[in-house]
Order: sequence, then structure tokens, then C-alpha cells
Amino acid sequence: MSAPYVELQVTSSFSFLRSGSQPDELMFQAKALGYDTIGLTDWNTVAGVIRAHLAAREAGLRLLPGCRLALRDGSALLAYPRNRAGWAGLCQLLTLGHHRGERDVFLLGWEDLVGAASDLVLILLPPEDLAALPEHVQSLLDLPRHREGEEETRFLALKMLRQPGDVARLHAIAAFCEIRGLACVVTGDVLYHDARRHILQDVVTAIREGCTVDALGNRRHVHADRHLKAPEEQARLFAAFPDALANTRRIAEACTFSLDDLTYQYPTETERTGESAQDTLTRLVEAALPRRYPAGAPPDVEAQIAHELRLIGSLAYAPYFLTVNTIVRHARSLGIVCQGRGSAANSAVCYVLGITSIDPVRSGLLFERFISAERQEPPDIDVDFESDRREEVIQWIYRHYGRHRAALCATVQRYQPKGALREVGKVLGLPEDLTGQLSKHIASSLADPDLCKARSADLGLNLKDRRLSLTFHLARQLLGFPRQLGTHPGGFVLTEDRLDQLVPLMPTAMDGRQIIVWDKDDIDILRFMKVDVLGLGMLGCLRRGFELLHTVYQTRMDLASIPAEDPQTYRMIQKADTLGTFQIESRAQMSMLPRMKPRTFYDLVIQVAIVRPGPIQGDMVHPYLRRREKLEPVTYPSETLRGILGKTLGVPLFQEQAMQVAIHCAGFTPGEADQLRRAMATFKATGGVSPFRDKLVNGMLSNGYEQGFAEQTFSQLEGFGSYGFPESHAASFALIAYASAWMKCHHPDVFCAALLNSQPMGFYAPSQIVQDAQRHGVEVRPICINASRWDCTLERGRNGRYAAVRLGFRMVRGLANGHGAALIASRMPDYESIDDVWRRADVPVSALECLAEADAFRVFGQMRRAALWSIKGLADTALPLFEAADRGRNFPLPEMIEPEIALPQMSERASVHEDYRATGLSLTGHPVAFLREGLRKEGIVRCGDLPYLRDGRRIQLTGLVLMRQRPGTANGTMFVTIEDETGTANLIVWKDVQEKYRRPLLASRLLACKGRLQKEGEVIHVVVLSLEDRTPLLQGSELLKARDFR
Repeated sequence: MSAPYVELQVTSSFSFLRSGSQPDELMFQAKALGYDTIGLTDWNTVAGVIRAHLAAREAGLRLLPGCRLALRDGSALLAYPRNRAGWAGLCQLLTLGHHRGERDVFLLGWEDLVGAASDLVLILLPPEDLAALPEHVQSLLDLPRHREGEEETRFLALKMLRQPGDVARLHAIAAFCEIRGLACVVTGDVLYHDARRHILQDVVTAIREGCTVDALGNRRHVHADRHLKAPEEQARLFAAFPDALANTRRIAEACTFSLDDLTYQYPTETERTGESAQDTLTRLVEAALPRRYPAGAPPDVEAQIAHELRLIGSLAYAPYFLTVNTIVRHARSLGIVCQGRGSAANSAVCYVLGITSIDPVRSGLLFERFISAERQEPPDIDVDFESDRREEVIQWIYRHYGRHRAALCATVQRYQPKGALREVGKVLGLPEDLTGQLSKHIASSLADPDLCKARSADLGLNLKDRRLSLTFHLARQLLGFPRQLGTHPGGFVLTEDRLDQLVPLMPTAMDGRQIIVWDKDDIDILRFMKVDVLGLGMLGCLRRGFELLHTVYQTRMDLASIPAEDPQTYRMIQKADTLGTFQIESRAQMSMLPRMKPRTFYDLVIQVAIVRPGPIQGDMVHPYLRRREKLEPVTYPSETLRGILGKTLGVPLFQEQAMQVAIHCAGFTPGEADQLRRAMATFKATGGVSPFRDKLVNGMLSNGYEQGFAEQTFSQLEGFGSYGFPESHAASFALIAYASAWMKCHHPDVFCAALLNSQPMGFYAPSQIVQDAQRHGVEVRPICINASRWDCTLERGRNGRYAAVRLGFRMVRGLANGHGAALIASRMPDYESIDDVWRRADVPVSALECLAEADAFRVFGQMRRAALWSIKGLADTALPLFEAADRGRNFPLPEMIEPEIALPQMSERASVHEDYRATGLSLTGHPVAFLREGLRKEGIVRCGDLPYLRDGRRIQLTGLVLMRQRPGTANGTMFVTIEDETGTANLIVWKDVQEKYRRPLLASRLLACKGRLQKEGEVIHVVVLSLEDRTPLLQGSELLKARDFR
């Protein structure tokens, strides 16, 4: 028999710093305690109900989704929807409350509840001061009541405060309710699932209140029993109120709504009246077919399109395709570069409509990777737009569909190790400098107690200090707790009906945007469709490049018209000369390129996919490379496998190949193969015992394959299944990688300017981009007050082959865009002196100082120091008398005639340092060059000499740290790039060396290393043995900071 008591007041971590337990912890604990039904009432939100719903379903519980509403007059209500209409009303109430106040302020009054009240069960929480109770009860009773003959829907909560007079208080409330004709209901006011969480509860309360735990005082929850109690214990505690206990079950039975009742309807997207979405899609595909295949579509393409349209029709997904098509067409009409990617590239329909640029039939991609009938899940089309114009697309979507039908998904921002240590340490009263040290040096090892102890000992910390050990313990518990809701980069949810009747909407920090309170995982569970409008910096860079090609070289180009399979481009890629290109610019990619030697577009697709966790962990990279270099024979146990794995030399590298092996060699249907792909992620967790294992192995055996080969195939798929990179994804990325490499190869001047104008983006800083362009024969000219525009531009070059790149005002640190625009607008005719600039441009003296520090006044014969001296004598505005006199002349006279002062020239070294400080790069020298004499005496070699030294030699190197990268696939190995005046060197720092030389590795700007040279073909690395921080040699110059990547 089910327990009579149902807990109706439960707060989870999604109330943000008001609870010490996650929703799933509460659900599983409820099941263990003997509940069959439980409510969830987070503060002014339903953000956690989907997680709770999933956990409740897994635990075999029924969840009552509800919410705690805080009203303007200080009263608080628990609101439970009785039916689907009640849920719609609750969502609209939450939307109203969040939009009405400022961000993070919730404002709702009793009058707002009138419309939704009849479909809600409302439980009033009595205030601490019972004097206010009559007024609150009257407001509750004034709301529209339930209909005649239905169960009671208005209640007053009875809860223990664990204070003197508790029993008398409960009896007084019950008596008052009887007089007013209001029913009572017992609630436990649960804040955490287990009594041991009360310390964490104090910590999150202190974080929320912004004080230490010691200073919490009466803000601390006075009693430590706010955990979830067994139904029998609650029945014993409230034995004097049997009706109030029974009412919990009555409420549970009256609330018939479940989140499974939510049905989602996609917006209709027909262009002609009377035409269905499927007919519209078919018509558009037929109209677009000749554009993609001018000579006529091959029979296999027509067959694939017919198959896709049938499947799309049977699953009613046509409106989704039409929506994405509408968005892409609109973006292109505005000149915004965009491209679909991800599993959508498996679709011939997407290719024909122009959403993607990869022909899936020619590439042999698999549509079931994108949509399958067996997978009852909406498709997912990701469309990349150039980053700096994506907001235009987002705002157009809001306007086109209406704000009541369109919103972005939320992202749940959770506590990570650094933040957890910092916050917990702060509220436990640790000094600020200590919490800073903990988050900097201990955070990465927080999950590993042993490593945590070792790191603490290195820092000289005493782990016997109770506060310190408690900080580590509680920070571990806090990991993964939600901190706040953020905004998904571009995952739009669109509906036919009102979106705010499905899910509450909230405004975001960025004006003009709104989000739903659920994230992408939540909406996947509910099978909502989302359109991903994502930003890709390289698309913006390519658009700028195409514009420069048109204005400077009168050449019109776009992504589709770049010459395919250009040998010169591939020769450049094979040499790993790919700095600044898309996807193939990282250290790992650069070291693989000379070994892979891509010669065709498909080689590039493999190149993009091979440096990924899946192939590396599935041990497929080395067999593939050996076969490619003809060091190992390529064998296929059957002709079927030759057809599937032929293009990857018999090694499965892509998810689609895993699926095709299952279909053609083991007799899976396409839908089952897709289920196999999705189940791969759980293989490790289930120890490899899975219904798919037997099906795959037995299917291959019955098709004539040997047992050993079938087992080997399964273990390969198991090895990379959860990380395998989709071929469709790799193909979309490879297209942009090829386009960027083509532009760099044939127009390095255009590529350099476009890349500088797209910063910050990619792995490399402006100084490396400029040096790389100079190595390719491009002249780069300094910032000039009379010649520079805001962006970097192209001017007639001296060598005749390439244009010269003129650095723009955007490179000047501290110069505002508006001041740059004012300088350019007033520059007719050219400026003649600093005084002239100051009078005509109307910009503050601080802006002129930024320009002087960047040496932009060189054209007046005034170098940096002299220009700064001249500016020191200027006020922010001209004196009115002089200004009036100047109006009658073309050239104003200086305000005062001062004697010329000859300032000593800056040394070349100081000048280079100042260049770096002001613009992040120097065209006249490199800081390490000035240290070379001393470094040579120490036996330190130059980066540019490494190709001429023998493999295995021990060497010493010193250079500026450009980049540190520690990929998740490298088992803790760190890759560091350093640079001197002759080039760059790639350092490999093993885990044990990192631990030993942690401080110089992470803190130095000028790094000296001793190591062993490692050469494999054209790939050169230095395996580090020891490190030393030589930053003091730079004499405190604020040089470019290194970029850190994971």
C-alpha cells in the first residue's frame, strides 16, 4: 500500500544557492525512503523539473512539477498545476514575474494570479509573524475558486519551525483555518536529501548572502533537520493533524498533470495557401535541383532525395527544414556568409537547398546519422554564421516569428573546481590570497584527493587545518551545482502556439534576447526541435577576405567558387604552413600534416577528424598513418568492407563507417545502426556487455566473417564510439579549412588583413600573424595617422606581387572605435601636425597619447617620445578665442610658440618593447634579438636553427611563450610554443616535468628550456627536460601574454 503522506515542499539546487541537494539526489532518496509520489517546488522557477522528472522516472516515482512563488507583499505560495491548462498558466506567471522586474528580480502580485488560479492548487506558506496571516489568507480566498463538485484547491501549509511554542503555533494555524473554511496540509520544507548535507546548506546560504558562515547569524537555517524524512516520520510528527496529512495525498491525486503531457508543435512554414509543408519542401527541392546539378541529377542522387523526402514526410519534419532554409536564405540576402554543418551534412535535401555545401551522395554519407525512423528524436541542423553578424540573424528570427514563439535555450552554469574552491574558501573565512592560490594551483586536482594533498604540500599548506580540509571537502560536494542560467550560443526553440505556455521565458543580460529556462538536454528529453544559429569567426574572416579580393584585385569569389583541389594549396598544407587557417592550425594538426601529406579534399576531411579524442583513443591514427605511408599492407576481409572502409584504408575513422559496417556486415537496419552509435557511449560503463555486442558479432559470423575479426571490429567501435567524429562534420569543417588555406596560399596579403580584422580568433596573436605574412613576402606597414583606417587595409605594394598591409587603428590598445572614426572623418585634407589633429578631430588627449605610444605620428617626423612630449602641452579642448580666430584660416596657428626641445632618441630595444606594449607587435625587431649576444654565450640555440641540428641532440632554447595547450586527449601532456627572432619552436612537456617545473611553465613570459630534439620527417619537437623563468631579462616590459588552451 502506498504511504499516505506526499512531500509537497521540496527545494533543489535549481533554486540557486538555496538548497544542498541536486534534483536527482532528492528523487532517489525519496524512493529509498518509501515515497511513491513527490513534489518539487523551486523558488520562482521550474528550471530543474526536467532533471527531476527523468530521475523520478528512473527511480519509479511520480513527480508533481510545481513551483514556489514569492509575491510582492511578502507572501509565499506553492503552486501545483492540476492539468495542462494549469501548467500553461504557471509558465505564463513565471514569464511575467521575470520580465517585469530588473534581471534576477522576480515581481508578481496577487492580482496576477487571477487568470491562472482556477487550474492551480495553491498552498499558502504561513509567515514567521502570524499577524500578517489573516491578510494573506484573505488574498488567497479572494482568488477564483475551483468549480462546484471538485476537490478543494486552496490550502494553508503546516510546517515545523523547531522553535519554542511550535505545537501551539500549529494548533493556532489549524484553528484559524477552520474558522476561515480553509483546509490545512502538512509540508516538510525540504532543503536537502540527507541530514549530512546541513553543513553544505550553511555554505550555500553564506555564498548567497555574501558573508562568512561565522557571520550568518539568524540567516542560518536554525535546525539541522530540513532533510527529506520518511513518510512514517512525518506522520508521527504531525499525528495531531490527520486531515492535514491526508490532504497531501488528495492534492497529489487532484494534480493529474505530468511533463509527459507536453506536446510540442513546430511552426507551420508554408508559402502558399492550401499547400502542406511537405509539398512546399518537395517543390523547393525540385526547383533547386538544377542549380546543384546543372547537367542533371544522377539517378543515385534522385533516389537518395526521394528516400529522404519519404522519411521526412513520415516523421512530419518538413516544417523544420523549411525554417532552416528560410533563415539561411535571409542571411544570404543580407550578404552574411553561412554554412550548415554537423549531421545535417548527411542530407541530400540540405545540400540541394544550399543549407550545406557537401554533396552527401558523392561523399557516401549516411542520412540515418541525421534522421532515423527508429530514433524518435528531432533532427539537429547546425548553421554557422559569421560571428560578428550573427546577432542580426538572431534579432531577425525574433521579429519574424514573434517573441511569444521564439527563444534561445538556456545553459546551466555550474560550479567548476576554481569557482567552488574560491567561493567555499571565502565563506569559511580563508584569506583572499590563500583562496587565490587554491583556485590557481589546486583546482585542477580537486577531484583527486591524493594529488590534492601533494599539491597542497608543495605550496606549504597545512592540511591538518580544519578549515582548509573542510574547504576541499565541501568544494568537492559543490562541484556541478547550478550557479545561474546562461544563454545558449544559438539554440533557438520555435513553436506554432505560444512558447510561454510550454515553458517559462526569461530576459537575458543582453538586451533584446530571451531564453527558456531549460537547456538543450532538457528539450531533447521532451523532443522539442531546436535550430542552432551558431557563430564561426573564420566565416567572418573569409567574408572580409572576399570583399578585399573584390576591391583590390577585382575578383569576385565565395565559398562555393574557390578552385577545388588546387595542388599549390595542398603543397603549402603538407609543409604545415597553416598558421591562421581553420582547424588545421593547432600544434597537433601541424605536427600531423607532414606525415599525412593531404593531396585531396578527402585527405583534408580525414586530417580534420583524425586529431580527435575518438580515433586517438581507439588506436586508429597509427594504423592509418602506417598504411598511408605504405609501411603496412591494406587488407579487407570482404569486398563489402572494401566499399565501406576503402577511402580510409581499412581503418574505421568516422561514426558513419561504424554504422555502415553494422548495416552491411551484421544485418542491422539503418535505424538500429543509429541506436548502436548512440549506445556506444555506454559500452565502457556497462563493461562491454550490451545487446548490440551479440547482435553485431553474430550478424558478422552469419555473413561469413571470422570470430576474431568480428570481435576486433566490435572492440574498435567500442574504443572510439563515444568520441568518434562524424564524417559529415569533418567534411563541413574541411571545406572552410581548404578555403582559408587557398586564400593564404594565393593571397597572403588579403588573408593577413582579413585575419587581423577578425581578431581575437584562433590560436595565434597578431604578432605571429604579421610575422607569418612577412615570411610569405607581404610588406606590412605601420599604423599611420594619415594612412590607417580602423581596420587593416591593403595598399599598392612595392614588390608588385602582393599588396602591402597597412595596420589599422584597431591595433592601438586603448583607442576607442568612436575616436578612430572621428580621426578618419576629419582627415580631409591630411593632418599636418599633432596640433592639427587635436584641433580638427575633436578627440580627447588620452586618445592622442594612445596613438603616440603606437608611433602613429611618425609621418610628422615626430617619433614616439617627441610626440608624447608635444601632446603633454595640450588641453582637452581648444581655448575659445583661438578657436574663433582659426575659423578664418585654413591652417590654425599653434596656441603658444614653444622653443623646440630635442629629446634623446629611444634605443631600438626600448622602441620594440613600446611597440609590443602599445599594439601587441613590432615591425622593427623582436625582443629576444636584443638578448641574443648573452644567450649565445650560454650556448642557447635559435629556433630557426633546429632543422639543421641532428635528431636526439640535447639543446637549450629561450623564447617568448606564445601558447600553452593541454588537450584532453594527451593524457596530461602540455604543448608549448615559444618564439624568438628566427621563428617558433614546439615544446612537449610531459606530466612529471609539468609537476616539477609548474611555476616557470605557467607564469613565465620568457621561457628557457633544456631538452632533447625530436625529428620525424619534417616534424620537429623539443622534449623538455627542465624549465627556467627568464622573464626578468625583458626588464619588466608588459609583453604579449601567452594564450592558454585546453
